[in-house]
Amino acid sequence: MAFTLFYDGLCPLCEKEITHLMKRDKDNNIVFEDISLPDFSSRYPHLSLDELNARIHGQLDDGSMITGLDVTHKAWSLVGVTWLYAPLRWPVIRWFADKFYLVFAKHRYKISYWLTGKERCESNRCNLK
Repeated sequence: MAFTLFYDGLCPLCEKEITHLMKRDKDNNIVFEDISLPDFSSRYPHLSLDELNARIHGQLDDGSMITGLDVTHKAWSLVGVTWLYAPLRWPVIRWFADKFYLVFAKHRYKISYWLTGKERCESNRCNLK
């Protein structure tokens, strides 16, 4: 069983990160699940869309869920880029990084607009391949 990453497919910044992860996931260690797809709730009825939309979630092999930067760190570790997010999991930095992430997650569409010129992906879909 692989690590399942639940992401917001309507967020342009999320799209960019997921695209980079997909390219690096040569061993298919990650299952990417877009929570904005119309059939998502029927495939995952036990998961709350409100909770998933509030912050990124990941499901480990044992079925337990992790959230926020723990998900990002796990995903990048699985594709061989552990060093990228490792400092954000160090004890003192972790507390600040997690608080910053919650602000980012809450305002990701506005931040996406400031950085990319797009608040949401065009036609309500990002162009992930």
